[in-house]
Amino acid sequence: MGDDGKQAAPGATPRHVAIIMDGNGRWAQARGRPRQAGHKAGVDSVRAVLEACAKHQVTCLTLFAFSSENWKRPGTEVKLLMQLFQRTLEREARRLHKNGIRLRFIGDRARFSAPLRQAMDEAEALTRGNEGLYLNIAVSYGGRWDAATAARRIAERVARGELTPEQVDETLFAREVSLADLPEPDLFIRTGGERRISNFLLWQLAYTELYFTDRLWPDFREQAFEAALQDFRCRQRRFGLTSEQLVETEQHA
Repeated sequence: MGDDGKQAAPGATPRHVAIIMDGNGRWAQARGRPRQAGHKAGVDSVRAVLEACAKHQVTCLTLFAFSSENWKRPGTEVKLLMQLFQRTLEREARRLHKNGIRLRFIGDRARFSAPLRQAMDEAEALTRGNEGLYLNIAVSYGGRWDAATAARRIAERVARGELTPEQVDETLFAREVSLADLPEPDLFIRTGGERRISNFLLWQLAYTELYFTDRLWPDFREQAFEAALQDFRCRQRRFGLTSEQLVETEQHA
């Protein structure tokens, strides 16, 4: 799916939704259960949101599952998260494939175990030909890492003489960041009550509509997702234009 440069029209469903799935640990602690129980419950919310995306014809979904900063968490929790990640991946990959979903991972894979990296590669290969929903999972990911990696690749091309510094612009840079082949997110959702984007898709979220909810991720199901979609439909996305200019542009589209 290439990016044709178009954005979701006012009142339309977003083509690309990006979500920070926050609140698993607090959900478990409120119930007197270990944090791991919250992460397991969060998997059910992923399934529910995938089904809602298919229902509402959202074509791209990007989930922030594990940030580059999350490696700083207690070692025991990180180990359990990695085990859950691998088990879930091995269990769900064929189900995703059966439903025509293309799975892709973005982020720095170097710190993952060899078996986990292999499972990620196999899941991507299995689903690569699918043309239904594009599901992107950000793991060991950070927006600054993404931008620095893109800058490094461009610098290497300049050093090889393939580019001149004068050719480096926003368009070129955008081709080097993660998810460059997909439309930029129309709607960003963060659960759990925090009001920040926490180093997620820093370049790609430049004109994205932001939606924050206090609902914890394990409680975020179809109805909550539909509330976010409805909020999005009520917004006017101007991209630097005045409201009058936007109306005129739409009339001549």
